[in-house]
Amino acid sequence: MNITSKALLFASCLFGAVLLQGCGATKIKASSTNNPPPAEAFSAFGRIEVRPVVFGPDVKADPDGLNKIEANIQKDLSASLLQWNARKANGRTLVIQPVIEQMSFKRGAKRIFLGPLAGSSGVLLRLKITDNKGRTVASPEFFQRASAMSAGFTLGVHDNLMLTRVANLASGYVINNYSRAEGGATGADDKAVAQ
Repeated sequence: MNITSKALLFASCLFGAVLLQGCGATKIKASSTNNPPPAEAFSAFGRIEVRPVVFGPDVKADPDGLNKIEANIQKDLSASLLQWNARKANGRTLVIQPVIEQMSFKRGAKRIFLGPLAGSSGVLLRLKITDNKGRTVASPEFFQRASAMSAGFTLGVHDNLMLTRVANLASGYVINNYSRAEGGATGADDKAVAQ
């Protein structure tokens, strides 16, 4: 084997190692595959208020990611909120605060130029649901990820879809628990649950 072949082999091995490291799964994990039911159905409340999405205290702020989640939650829930809040008030208000607890959102130039090498994206969103006296009614979490390979080869489309899916899961939980307290999926599979 000549020097050129050895150099090419070494470069190929090095590139493969970097590719495998960059393509690793996200470290973001859910605590379960299912959310428990809320303490009571949301229809017991005369008013339902959905606050704007915020970042948790330990999350590196990414306004683009937050704005995408916020826009999808508003789109998913706006019609239902109009209908629910048109009922007669009963002195009880349900307050829903979406909080991004963890997020790694690969996008833009990093995703376009590095593709799969940029790594996987992931997001963990929690709805802190309380009544107007501060009592916890539910605290469901929602998880989604975009693998490095699929997101890399679609130039970030899967990263953006991940944010839409996590918002849809959170909105679906609110809608599905309105008439009856039944819980719902977190969006995580067994591999995405912290051990």
